[in-house]
Amino acid sequence: MVVPPLLRAVIMGPPGSGKGTVSARIIKHFGVKHLSSGDLLRDNMQKKTEVGILAKSYIDQGQLIPDHIMTQLMLNEIKGLDQYNWLLDGFPRTVAQAEALDKECHIDTVIDLDVPFETIKCRLTARWIHPASGRVYNLEFSPPKVQGIDDITGEPLVQRDDDKPETVSKRLQAYDAQTKPVLEYYRKKGLLKSFSGTETNKIWPHIYAFLQTKLPDVSQKDAANSR
Repeated sequence: MVVPPLLRAVIMGPPGSGKGTVSARIIKHFGVKHLSSGDLLRDNMQKKTEVGILAKSYIDQGQLIPDHIMTQLMLNEIKGLDQYNWLLDGFPRTVAQAEALDKECHIDTVIDLDVPFETIKCRLTARWIHPASGRVYNLEFSPPKVQGIDDITGEPLVQRDDDKPETVSKRLQAYDAQTKPVLEYYRKKGLLKSFSGTETNKIWPHIYAFLQTKLPDVSQKDAANSR
């Protein structure tokens, strides 16, 4: 039996493009290891590792974490996954990071969630939370019964700073400036696969069909085994 080569994939998309949802579905269906730079950073900051303390000092000053720190952090983790199919999320964010990654391993495909910024703005700015419980409402999909009020406690809802319109615009502009060159870098290499749309549920079947050409769906096998 020929063992298929391991998949080395990257997922890209602006904040609010549905990367978290799509990544979770890819993990479920294709059994890949998911490596998120954000999760890894939070974990290192919580554990107060050397890299975590260093990264926090930049974040506290409102600065971007330098390429060499992010690259060191991610490449160390990737080394432990050489037996697995994997999906990188949130890395590489700059061309320098992409070049450093290329020196260590060959990337097979880059999945780009091409969601219009206007859709993302509507999606993120429509999100309100009940701070005490963490309940999330979306004014478009799952609004509270009374505007601005939590359904259960009757307490006021708040909007996270990250979801305020001016912050959302800044985050999208930063993504555009920083990441467009990375998309271009992978496009020139013929690795970029863009999936356009305004709804994750409509984009997903296309991503699923594309990945099925590379990996078997393990969720079906698991379901058959558990019968």
